[in-house]
Amino acid sequence: MPDANIRIPEEAKDRLAAIAAAEGMSLRAYLARLAETLLTPAERAERAERARAALRAWNGYAPTAAEQQDLDGELDRRLAQARGR
Repeated sequence: MPDANIRIPEEAKDRLAAIAAAEGMSLRAYLARLAETLLTPAERAERAERARAALRAWNGYAPTAAEQQDLDGELDRRLAQARGR
Protein backbone atom coordinates (compact mmCIF):
# COMPACT_ATOMS: atom_id res chain seq x y z
CA MET A 1 0.00 0.00 0.00
CA PRO A 2 1.45 3.39 -0.92
CA ASP A 3 2.15 5.92 1.79
CA ALA A 4 0.37 9.27 2.01
CA ASN A 5 1.95 12.59 2.79
CA ILE A 6 0.26 14.94 5.22
CA ARG A 7 1.31 18.39 6.35
CA ILE A 8 1.18 19.18 10.04
CA PRO A 9 3.08 21.64 12.20
CA GLU A 10 6.59 20.47 13.10
CA GLU A 11 5.73 20.65 16.81
CA ALA A 12 2.80 18.28 16.31
CA LYS A 13 4.97 15.84 14.36
CA ASP A 14 7.66 15.93 17.05
CA ARG A 15 5.09 15.34 19.79
CA LEU A 16 3.53 12.40 17.94
CA ALA A 17 6.97 10.94 17.24
CA ALA A 18 7.87 11.17 20.94
CA ILE A 19 4.62 9.47 21.93
CA ALA A 20 5.21 6.74 19.34
CA ALA A 21 8.80 6.21 20.49
CA ALA A 22 7.67 5.93 24.11
CA GLU A 23 5.41 3.07 23.01
CA GLY A 24 8.21 1.43 21.02
CA MET A 25 6.64 2.30 17.69
CA SER A 26 7.60 4.26 14.62
CA LEU A 27 5.56 7.36 13.88
CA ARG A 28 4.15 5.61 10.80
CA ALA A 29 3.02 2.57 12.82
CA TYR A 30 1.63 4.77 15.59
CA LEU A 31 -0.45 6.83 13.16
CA ALA A 32 -1.74 3.68 11.44
CA ARG A 33 -2.79 2.24 14.82
CA LEU A 34 -4.39 5.54 15.78
CA ALA A 35 -6.40 5.60 12.55
CA GLU A 36 -7.58 2.03 13.19
CA THR A 37 -8.73 2.74 16.74
CA LEU A 38 -10.43 6.14 16.46
CA LEU A 39 -14.12 6.20 15.61
CA THR A 40 -15.65 8.35 12.91
CA PRO A 41 -18.59 10.58 13.89
CA ALA A 42 -20.94 8.09 12.20
CA GLU A 43 -19.43 5.18 14.14
CA ARG A 44 -19.76 7.10 17.43
CA ALA A 45 -23.39 7.91 16.65
CA GLU A 46 -24.09 4.25 15.85
CA ARG A 47 -22.53 3.11 19.14
CA ALA A 48 -24.48 5.73 21.06
CA GLU A 49 -27.72 4.54 19.50
CA ARG A 50 -26.90 0.92 20.34
CA ALA A 51 -26.18 1.97 23.95
CA ARG A 52 -29.49 3.85 24.16
CA ALA A 53 -31.32 0.81 22.78
CA ALA A 54 -29.60 -1.46 25.31
CA LEU A 55 -30.54 0.88 28.18
CA ARG A 56 -34.15 1.04 26.98
CA ALA A 57 -34.33 -2.77 26.80
CA TRP A 58 -32.57 -3.23 30.15
CA ASN A 59 -34.30 -0.67 32.35
CA GLY A 60 -36.64 1.41 30.22
CA TYR A 61 -34.30 4.43 30.17
CA ALA A 62 -35.43 6.61 27.27
CA PRO A 63 -34.53 10.29 27.71
CA THR A 64 -36.22 12.89 25.57
CA ALA A 65 -34.18 14.96 23.12
CA ALA A 66 -34.25 17.85 25.60
CA GLU A 67 -33.00 15.59 28.41
CA GLN A 68 -30.22 14.29 26.16
CA GLN A 69 -29.23 17.86 25.33
CA ASP A 70 -29.14 18.76 29.05
CA LEU A 71 -27.02 15.69 29.80
CA ASP A 72 -24.65 16.51 26.94
CA GLY A 73 -24.30 20.04 28.29
CA GLU A 74 -23.55 18.72 31.77
CA LEU A 75 -20.93 16.34 30.38
CA ASP A 76 -19.32 19.18 28.40
CA ARG A 77 -19.27 21.35 31.53
CA ARG A 78 -17.63 18.60 33.60
CA LEU A 79 -15.05 17.85 30.92
CA ALA A 80 -14.16 21.54 30.67
CA GLN A 81 -13.87 21.70 34.45
CA ALA A 82 -11.62 18.62 34.51
CA ARG A 83 -9.37 20.12 31.81
CA GLY A 84 -8.98 23.26 33.91
CA ARG A 85 -7.56 21.40 36.90
